[in-house]
Amino acid sequence: MGQVTVFSGPERRRRWSDEERLRILSEAFSPGACVARVAQQHDVSTSLVYTWRRKLREASSEQAVTEGSAPRFAEAMMAEEAGLARPGLAPAIVVDLARGNRVSIFTSASPALVAAALRALR
Repeated sequence: MGQVTVFSGPERRRRWSDEERLRILSEAFSPGACVARVAQQHDVSTSLVYTWRRKLREASSEQAVTEGSAPRFAEAMMAEEAGLARPGLAPAIVVDLARGNRVSIFTSASPALVAAALRALR
C-alpha cells in the first residue's frame, strides 16, 4: 500500500481580488505600518506587496496619460520673509569644501546673495 502525505496550511497559488489587494496595500503603507508585519499577518510575501504597489502605480500613471493630462512642471515661487533668522538656528544650506572649509547659507540670505555665493563656488 502506498503512502499519502497531506500538507496543511494555505494554498501556495492563491488568487487575490482587487479589493483584497487594495486593502492589504492601504494597510501596509499607512503611516507607522511595517510592510513585513502586515504581509506576515495576511500570509503574503513582502515582495508580492511591493509588486502589487508597483503595478498599481504603473496602472494609475498609464491611466493619467491616456486621460490627456500630460506631465507638467509646477510653478515655483519664492517669498521673501521680513525679519532675520533667529540666532542659534541651523543653516538652510551647508556646502563642505576641500581641506575642511565650509560655506553655510542661512534662511535670512537674499536670493541674489545665495546665487552669487553658489556661482563663486563653481
